[in-house]
Amino acid sequence: MTLVDTPDRRQLRELTRSFVTREVLPHLDDWERAGEVPRALHATAAKLGLLGIGFPESVGGSGGDLLDSIIVTEELIRSGGSSGLVAALFTHGIALPHMVAAAGARTGGSLGGRLGATSPPADDGLIERYVRPTLAGTMIGALAITEPDGGSDVAGIRTTARRDGDHYVVNGSKTYITSGHRADFVTTAVCTDFPGSGELTLLIIGKGSPGFTVGRRLEKLGWHCSDTAELSFADVRVPVTNRIGAENTGFLAIMQHFAAERLSLATQAYATAQRCVELAVRWCRDRETFGRPLASRQLIRHRLAEMHTRAEAARSYVHEVAARVAAGEPVVTEVAMAKNVAVAACDHVVDQALQLHGGFGYLRDAEVERHYRDARILGIGGGTTEIMNEIIAKGMGL
Repeated sequence: MTLVDTPDRRQLRELTRSFVTREVLPHLDDWERAGEVPRALHATAAKLGLLGIGFPESVGGSGGDLLDSIIVTEELIRSGGSSGLVAALFTHGIALPHMVAAAGARTGGSLGGRLGATSPPADDGLIERYVRPTLAGTMIGALAITEPDGGSDVAGIRTTARRDGDHYVVNGSKTYITSGHRADFVTTAVCTDFPGSGELTLLIIGKGSPGFTVGRRLEKLGWHCSDTAELSFADVRVPVTNRIGAENTGFLAIMQHFAAERLSLATQAYATAQRCVELAVRWCRDRETFGRPLASRQLIRHRLAEMHTRAEAARSYVHEVAARVAAGEPVVTEVAMAKNVAVAACDHVVDQALQLHGGFGYLRDAEVERHYRDARILGIGGGTTEIMNEIIAKGMGL
């Protein structure tokens, strides 16, 4: 029995699969065309305990650790969901951890791998005002780091926050913000010194704050059911009580939580690859050409075997690294390698799966077409493949 194949985790898989079958599959195509998932889906997932997986019960979560979160993500995609659905429904996985860590919340140490080391103690009021309602499915949170001219350069953030008594006055803009349109609040990285100084602080900025504008809905190649927005801040007054941790600790907090985000994206990558292998096998068994099933041809069988091998190898490596992260090991290089390995496997498999589906694979009616589009972001989000290679090179002493 492996770490991810325990009785409790098998039940978690079954719960996730049932949720996808009942609540997702009948509606996913409509959500793709609408450009977002309904808020009611968050409430349903919360009632089942899925929304709170990986967060301690002391803050309103369901308990569990990083491996449990990976199980939910993996099964959601393999049951017919998509990485776009993961991005839309579980955005709180990147919006909340900084608050939970700053408040010192833990579940017997097992959450340390997901949340990283604690920041200086924060106002526990953030837990009551934002974390609990979000894990209950009544609020939606987003994380705003990326800026129009910043890309992966977190230290170069130019959105500023000037202290003015009991408030900060925030000016600047963010882009590519997942769930930015639906979010009730945004965990926002701001510079508390001169722009680009790297002196970052995390502030919670609520929707409706004067001067806070949610811009146009960004149209994307994939992740169609996940809304993405541009945000702008013009003299937005944010209470000091909405600060996460101490001032100028934001950069460290962001870095500490990148491991969980990158492993989530790696999981989405290998799970998408696994799902596409399943779809391709099913298609090649049923599809006949020149009087024979596609799967009867050695070339096709070998191609499917290679696809399956890459997907399963990526899954095994991601699970190994995730277990080490959950145990508290500092495996920054290995996390970067896990993300790149999983993304490379996914890129190959989705391309081959669509090719095997032929003309049908190019249609919106084909599930494999959605995965083909959605997969492209996985090598960009959470740190590009190139950034991961730079981390790996540093880990090699280069």
